[in-house]
Amino acid sequence: DKRVDDWPLMQSPFPTLTISTIYLLTVWLGPKWMKTREPFQLRFLLVVYNFGMVLLNFFIFKELFLSSRARGYSYVCQTVDYSDNVYEVRIAAALWWYYVSKGIEYLDTVFFILRKKFNQISFLHVYHHFTMFTLWWIGIKWVAGGQAFFGAQMNAFIHVIMYMYYGLAACGPKFQKYLWWKRYLTILQLVQFHVTIGHTALSIYIDCPFPKWMHWGVIFYAVTFIFLFGNFYYRTYKLPKEPVKNGKIANGAVAN
Repeated sequence: DKRVDDWPLMQSPFPTLTISTIYLLTVWLGPKWMKTREPFQLRFLLVVYNFGMVLLNFFIFKELFLSSRARGYSYVCQTVDYSDNVYEVRIAAALWWYYVSKGIEYLDTVFFILRKKFNQISFLHVYHHFTMFTLWWIGIKWVAGGQAFFGAQMNAFIHVIMYMYYGLAACGPKFQKYLWWKRYLTILQLVQFHVTIGHTALSIYIDCPFPKWMHWGVIFYAVTFIFLFGNFYYRTYKLPKEPVKNGKIANGAVAN
């Protein structure tokens, strides 16, 4: 997509790959560095960060929704328009911001490390963050429009809700009674992946003129998330809890 050639980070894949490599090194070395240090208390920073991400994702959702509506985009099959039409450029710019937001989300992991919440840095967490930022560079470079708007718009909307939850959680214990809906965030994400597969499969079936390699890549990618998020949901909400004996969990981990 010639329109994005001169945009920040788009001239070459190396800046994105470098940032992602630094991220993986941080995941590996960060916990070692924090091992002998006290966890940082980052409440104010987390509140600002999470509500900032709410605003960024709402902006992305708004731009994609309004611009795609103005262009009469189809939710079934939409080819990429590489023209300099004002709405097409707005869609491309919103998708670029969506890609950038995935790089900003690397801070999720950094904050876990600084707060010594190492149990939160699971394979799912790292895989999700690393691949979203890295792979979306490919999407912006070749298809900053068309069908690509659908998944980004849906995901940005879900992230508005998700970061709203995290922002409220960061405000302190007095907000806990309003956060009973945490499990439904995972359900919403699982629904998103199933919708993505259905939408993409339909596009393949009707032979939508959009890069086939990207269609198949999206399906495979969504399947990996269904497996990983489904496993997380089962282990978190469905698997029987470890019985507690004398103030300790049966597997030896201290409960109280």
